[in-house]
Amino acid sequence: MSKRRLNRYSQAFKDWAVELLESSDLSVAEVARQLDISPKNPYNWRSKTSADRSGNKSAEQKDLLSENIQLRKELVRLQEEQLI
Repeated sequence: MSKRRLNRYSQAFKDWAVELLESSDLSVAEVARQLDISPKNPYNWRSKTSADRSGNKSAEQKDLLSENIQLRKELVRLQEEQLI
């Protein structure tokens, strides 16, 4: 029984491959063929990159929502002070 060789790619290589996919008109299969990698790799890397980006947006949105709530409370407090 032969063992399959497990290729490990650096994060820089993965990021570069995803950037190449997003910035060119090449298909995933064409990019994979040019980089001499399995076509499933770019799909997985692109999915992970998209998930990471959407996760960051969610964190940013939570921060903005929290700040918005805090500012609204401050506005109400200042409006009440102005009435006094």
